[in-house]
Amino acid sequence: MKKALVAGGGGFIGGFFAKNLLDKGYDVVVADIKPKDEWYQIHDKAKNYFDTSMANLDNVLKVMDGCEEVYNFSCNMGGIGFCEQNHLQTGLSVEINTNIIKGAMKIKPKKIFYSSSACVYNENLQKDANDCGLKEADAWPAQPDLLYGMEKLFSEEMYKYLYKEYQIPVYIARFHNVYGPLGTWDGGREKAPAAAIKKMVTVAKDGVKKADVGMWGDGLQTRSFMYIDDCIEGLNRIINEPNLIANSINLGSDEQITIKGLHDMAAKFADIEPNYIYDLDAPKGVRGRNSDNTKIKEILGWAPGIALIDGMKKTYDWIWEDFDNPDSPYRKYHEIRW
Repeated sequence: MKKALVAGGGGFIGGFFAKNLLDKGYDVVVADIKPKDEWYQIHDKAKNYFDTSMANLDNVLKVMDGCEEVYNFSCNMGGIGFCEQNHLQTGLSVEINTNIIKGAMKIKPKKIFYSSSACVYNENLQKDANDCGLKEADAWPAQPDLLYGMEKLFSEEMYKYLYKEYQIPVYIARFHNVYGPLGTWDGGREKAPAAAIKKMVTVAKDGVKKADVGMWGDGLQTRSFMYIDDCIEGLNRIINEPNLIANSINLGSDEQITIKGLHDMAAKFADIEPNYIYDLDAPKGVRGRNSDNTKIKEILGWAPGIALIDGMKKTYDWIWEDFDNPDSPYRKYHEIRW
């Protein structure tokens, strides 16, 4: 039985990946900075849970001890509103990665996965809403629009040198907007799919068919969004491909949509007619961002393919059910205790 650490396993993607490893028969250690009663998923099969910060080396050494594989999903992040208003807090996530790398230098696991982000890409390549497919090489020369992206890019380089100088295999995926059930949908850290759904569910729960709905920006900025099942499938493929050792790769859908289109989709699920009130001064990020999936198709013969409308409908139905639960961990603002 392999023993693996899932850091950030109390969060959205980490919670699903911990379950994935448990279903495979792994002995899984799950660590997260949030108090355990705020974790998004708790798995009966897991033997070891730790409410602890990966920004501390002693904590890292404790939870990593004896682990053959390490999967790092830990970071301080959220949607564009959170990231633009908390640059320093997101940048401090570098402490997590420096300490996980120090721990790996001592314990020497056989495999490490690092969850990076599409936010690493140069903002000058993301000014056109209609021509924004980003190839892996487009991260350099570096000029991310957020400190969060700069931290992710710097950490990628550190993990690559962990392989080059210590021969510990590392795998790096740049996530493009992962969404789905059991993810944050309220509280200030939610991303665009959940935020759009929340607005429409709020109106529908009030029993009205027409309502004013706020939107950040003019709604014409574009993005792509990857359903959580595609994310986990992609991770399983990436971490078992030798050609991707220390080789950053996009993991995201290339189904591009405007933010207004995303809201319109949620409105149709709710059977309401929104009147959008555009806030042009609100955080809105780059003008256009999409995943270029050429590399992942060439190396893995696969790319995320779950249609946005299908994933959004499943997410809508789940948020509708969770909406009336005042104690839901998915609607709380989770403070980070460095």
